Amino acid sequence: MPSDAKKAREAAKKAAAKEEKKKEGRNTNRHVISTSVRQQSLLFRRGARSGRRHLGQNRIGKRAARSVAGSLTSDPKGLDHRVESLTITFHGREIVVDTKLELNRGRRYGLIGLNGSGKSTIIQAIYNKEMPIPESVDMYLVSREMPASEKTALQAVVDVDSVRKELEHLAEQLASQTDEESQDKLMDVYERLDEMDASLAEKKAAEILHGLGFTKTMQMKKCKDFSGGWRMRIRLARALFLKPSVLLLDEPTNHLDLEACVWLEEELAQYKRTLLVVSHSQDFMNGVCTNIIHLFQKQLVYYGGNYDQFVKTRLELLENQQKRYNWEQSQLQHMKDYVARFGHGSAKLARQAQSKEKTMAKMIAGGLAEKAVTETVKQFYFFDAGEIPPPVIMVQHVSFRYNENTPWIYKDIDFGIDLDTRIALVGPNGAGKSTLLKLLCTDVMPTDGLIRRHSHCKIGRYHQHLHEELPLDLSALEFMMKEFPDVKEKEEMRKIVGRYGITGREQVCPMKQLSDGQRCRVSFAWLAWQQPHLL
Repeated sequence: MPSDAKKAREAAKKAAAKEEKKKEGRNTNRHVISTSVRQQSLLFRRGARSGRRHLGQNRIGKRAARSVAGSLTSDPKGLDHRVESLTITFHGREIVVDTKLELNRGRRYGLIGLNGSGKSTIIQAIYNKEMPIPESVDMYLVSREMPASEKTALQAVVDVDSVRKELEHLAEQLASQTDEESQDKLMDVYERLDEMDASLAEKKAAEILHGLGFTKTMQMKKCKDFSGGWRMRIRLARALFLKPSVLLLDEPTNHLDLEACVWLEEELAQYKRTLLVVSHSQDFMNGVCTNIIHLFQKQLVYYGGNYDQFVKTRLELLENQQKRYNWEQSQLQHMKDYVARFGHGSAKLARQAQSKEKTMAKMIAGGLAEKAVTETVKQFYFFDAGEIPPPVIMVQHVSFRYNENTPWIYKDIDFGIDLDTRIALVGPNGAGKSTLLKLLCTDVMPTDGLIRRHSHCKIGRYHQHLHEELPLDLSALEFMMKEFPDVKEKEEMRKIVGRYGITGREQVCPMKQLSDGQRCRVSFAWLAWQQPHLL
């Protein structure tokens, strides 16, 4: 027997075929949101816990600090979305000015730009519909992990009652519309409702979780028993299960091992709706993206193709722009020299000088090419920690597990580390990579065996949540001066922080106004100035 959704779909098709299609003009809506900045604070802890409990408040503060203005110029009932004259500010700083946002059905966009340029701010403004995107457009944003709830991983993915109700309500609204755009959208809604059918939901959700590395046993574990990285995978699985009209992903590969990254890349490459992803993985964007949006000089610049094609096209455009700029400047300088030399000469030479002045005026009025500008990439700098004799660290017959009821993570391992050692620690999620680093830093102690460290050895440990523990009410400069009182001069500390790409206003504004990438740079500056022997 056909499902109710399929019956309704066929009825909608017949009704649409009988009635004349009505064409509606495009509506242009002006939507402006402007709000004030809220004060937030996080206490800096080197241990890895305290800052995170205030992240929800910080997200609210970020939303309050954004101001967004733009005009909807696409059909509100359509599947493509276009906002013109888009301007976004964050804490009074302009992110984009009078630019265009265009998200078309079936395209997978990669949003790229330097740290602190505003990529996450833009994606959050889109998700919160702070710009005039129709309320009927369903979106899903993956930027943080699922809450640590009592639900199992599988339940967290398939528990979509609220989403189903929203889709059913939308279907009722669209069923009364007879225009082609509404009927296309209605068919899409019916398709998604069919996919959420209870008899198919668990199987589909289990397949997605399996692709992201969850065994059958793990799928039955409660969310609260997973680490933040695994809860982020659950959030990602939920997004893939829902298949929203617009899927927004902010650094989706950060918590994935290689196998899960490959699976996700293949899954997203088949996404038929609209995808906007922020990522620093070139390989991932090459495999997923059909278009690139480059956030550059407060404008959104659009390119066709994946990341490699973007690099090639942009290089060609910059070379052509620089050639034109050089030629125009050469011509202008030649004409200026001629006018200065012969403008007051004989009548014939004076007429030629006047002709060249007119030519210059036409060139300037027609618009001159600007000098090609490329993005500056900062190189991180680590200070010399001095020599200490080997061995720096000796790991002798070390075994470790968290308690007697948990399996051994390491069993009878032996190795040494010297100053010239370069180690890449690889393995699947949950294998114990972070645990080994904690053992070396004495954050946890071996169950059996011994770890010997040189008495003068200093270790600097960077982990993925370190930037969340910064005191956000302080500026980067104030924080570094407080942490390293031996540096008396502010100008000297400015140079130290500047080596990590934090310059100008970014050094003196509260760190809550910095992006996550910029805070990571502050964390690296803090680590580097400790002059660790082992990083």
